[in-house]
Amino acid sequence: MSQIVRGVVAKTKGDPVTVENIVIPEPGPGEAVVAVKACGVCHTDLHYREGAINDDFPFLLGHEAAGTIEAVGDNVEDVVPGDFVIINWRAVCGQCRSCLRGQTHLCFNTHNAKQAMRLESNGAKLSAALGIGALAEKTLVAAGQCTKVDAAVPPTVAGLLGCGVMAGIGAAINTGGVAQGKSVAVFGCGCVGNAAILGANLAGALTIIGVDIDDRKLECAKSFGATHTINSSTDNPVENIKELTGGYGVDVAIDAVGLPDTFKQAFAARDLAGTVVLVGVPHPEATIELPFIEIFSRGGAIKPSWYGDCLPSRDFPMLASLYLQERLNLDGFVSETIDLDNIEEAFRKMTQGDVLRSVAVI
Repeated sequence: MSQIVRGVVAKTKGDPVTVENIVIPEPGPGEAVVAVKACGVCHTDLHYREGAINDDFPFLLGHEAAGTIEAVGDNVEDVVPGDFVIINWRAVCGQCRSCLRGQTHLCFNTHNAKQAMRLESNGAKLSAALGIGALAEKTLVAAGQCTKVDAAVPPTVAGLLGCGVMAGIGAAINTGGVAQGKSVAVFGCGCVGNAAILGANLAGALTIIGVDIDDRKLECAKSFGATHTINSSTDNPVENIKELTGGYGVDVAIDAVGLPDTFKQAFAARDLAGTVVLVGVPHPEATIELPFIEIFSRGGAIKPSWYGDCLPSRDFPMLASLYLQERLNLDGFVSETIDLDNIEEAFRKMTQGDVLRSVAVI
């Protein structure tokens, strides 16, 4: 039987979001209904509201969430009602050419729920943000999007592993290959950037440099493991990074902003044979120009990091366990807890740099 719940909806491009009644269908084959316990407010949600992802309005926002399985459809075996799960936005198929060659984290056929959630008021089909739509009391997803973790992890921090924190940690470890003794620079010290710093610290990097234009974020970066910080509004980050690394540059430079200027800085700040990782989401119309000879002569690699190149079934439980062992500072990302009626204010605080994450508790 379908049910009606409250959810945060972006109806038209650029307009403030509203809390609406949402119709959640009974789960069909391969689907699950999750009672959402907490959901982070991510910059990607604001991108959806602004039409920077696509024009498939109305959107049901939210994708960085944890909750409890309420019901499952036929042919679902990995989760059962009552399981505590983190919702991921890359349910792997296991059958595409990437999965079959053992690269399931790059699955080319990830999937979401087949049925649509709808507005109660007019029956309009909702586009769920990243196939999740979790700024709501409940949501319908593909069962493969539900990753079971230890229920001892508070939902407020567990949900962050579903997007921003996983993206940052994965950008450092999975994509960038940060390891013991390496040097790392992270451009942009918001949630994803600080998670990259945390990941580099976890991996044993010797030098970890945080770069931002906001001193508040740079202070946060120190708490996650940055050994040095640079305010790029007053200092030249490339020159400073080279000074801190014997004139060479870093082994891994991570752009967690996704602007052409920050990417160019990351590119210029790496050592010979170093790696540049792009995890910040660029605007669809943004372009970049680099000296072609520099791409060739520096060697190394330029790597985009999609979801931190994670495999949720492997990475989420591991990171949840590290949190419970007090080896992973997830609490430091939660700046405030709010309810569903305060999402617009959370967007304002996010754009002004007042928070790392506002987390809606549901």
